[in-house]
Amino acid sequence: MAWRALARALRNQGKRVPASAAFARSITASFSDPELTMIEKLIQSGNLAEAIRLLDGRLASDNDDVIALRQAGDIAARSGRAVDAERYYRRCIDFCPSYMPARHGLSRLLLRQARLAEASNETERMLAVAPTDPIVRTLKAAVAASVGNHADAGALYEGLTAELPGQAAFWLGLGHSHRTVGRTSKAVSAYRRALDIPAGAAEACWSLSNLKTYQFDDADVDRMIRLASEADGMGMAYLHFALGQAFDRRGDAERAFDHFARGNAAKRETISYDADSAEERMLHWTTSVSAETVGVRGGEGDPSSAPIFIVGLPRSGSTLVEQILGSHSLIESTAELPYMDKIASRLARRGTAPGQERTGLDVDGVDLALLGREYLSASRAHRKTAKPFFIDKLPGNFAHAALIKLILPNARIIDVRRHPLATAWSVFKQLFAHGQPFAYDLTEIARWYRSYAVAMTHFDTVLPGGIFHLRYEHLVNEPEVQVRRLLEHLRLAFEPACLRHYENGNAVRTPSSEQVRQPIFRHGLDDWRRYGLHLQPAVETLEA
Repeated sequence: MAWRALARALRNQGKRVPASAAFARSITASFSDPELTMIEKLIQSGNLAEAIRLLDGRLASDNDDVIALRQAGDIAARSGRAVDAERYYRRCIDFCPSYMPARHGLSRLLLRQARLAEASNETERMLAVAPTDPIVRTLKAAVAASVGNHADAGALYEGLTAELPGQAAFWLGLGHSHRTVGRTSKAVSAYRRALDIPAGAAEACWSLSNLKTYQFDDADVDRMIRLASEADGMGMAYLHFALGQAFDRRGDAERAFDHFARGNAAKRETISYDADSAEERMLHWTTSVSAETVGVRGGEGDPSSAPIFIVGLPRSGSTLVEQILGSHSLIESTAELPYMDKIASRLARRGTAPGQERTGLDVDGVDLALLGREYLSASRAHRKTAKPFFIDKLPGNFAHAALIKLILPNARIIDVRRHPLATAWSVFKQLFAHGQPFAYDLTEIARWYRSYAVAMTHFDTVLPGGIFHLRYEHLVNEPEVQVRRLLEHLRLAFEPACLRHYENGNAVRTPSSEQVRQPIFRHGLDDWRRYGLHLQPAVETLEA
């Protein structure tokens, strides 16, 4: 408190440099503060509500407590309140520019928002003063991976694991890097190293299970059961999802479902998600652009035909379609790009108070061509070739189909759809690294599927012929017929390489990475039927 009082006094006198030094001393003095330690543990375990309660009381009396402000930023970031998170982090940095945890948090936030140039600049700024800081080097690796420089990312993680072999996070990062580029055996080795470090064991088990071809042995299963009995928060979620995958691959449906249910419940407790609000927002977003608007302003956007949007729900076959198209000589695979969603969110906030949205997208008076160019410019950071077409595979872009056609009228939209119960089950058994807040309850998954189906029906009316619909089951049963049909829609010649997508060597960052590196197979099509009775909540919701 004394150091903070001094820092406050110095700032009031305009002496910012000595004030920052005093704030730094106050941070050092706070390391043993039991309340701050408790808040940190609550955040790490996912108990955000209790952490917020403690922080609110603390910041009410000390609004320049730098550690507490950083913790508030961490909570806001985890809760999806990016604007609040950035405000907290920047306030910390303003008080104490040398406080690296706040800069770490800001860099992660910028990365999640795909503000890659800003994230890179912030990382380089930190490296200039702390070139050996392992966290900063990890962030640099994340920036590299985000723009597709996977060799650079892998080299950074190789260096970190060599220097600090006892840090599980670096082995996990190395494993993810190997997995993305198809080096599965090396990914397994890295994950196994993390598994032997207590702090990383739970996430390592989940990472191994996310390699859809990996088989846990009996010793692994026994170990995971023991660890799960002692875990809480995200550790519990990681382990139960891993156990669910282990028993699913052994054909033990009952035990698999029990663990998936526990994992989903643990994850759901860490998420603030209101299905009613989400459905209402989706309805407003999808219906706010009318057929009349498209008819009147449909030709105003940027004329580029380069983007190909693959949309739908997660775990519906979009990665397979991406890899098929990415094997064509004229099409480049990129990633799940967030830029269309950012443009839509900005339009929804036009003319509103901070933190509020309109009930729909406001495009009145908007320069649609400028927005199209903005999207193309942001996407350019992810492109590595001069191919004339590129893929944006963010599934949630289905909600922006009309906006896409307004700002990029010549872009192509491909809707990949799977049987609703197959989708529900595949989503329910997947712990996502980020996003997809609807994914951890069967009823909420079914409600989101229903909203998606309603949205696509609306867009077929507003954009007749503007969306190409592809059924995943048809693609699996008759791949050449459907690939030819798809390429015909794109006005591209058929190339046999599209049927050998598993040979293309492209980086894949989604949970389907191992599956799409194999020839198309049918045996997973009806996997959901083994869990039929357990899926009744989804059935009832879809039929309502």
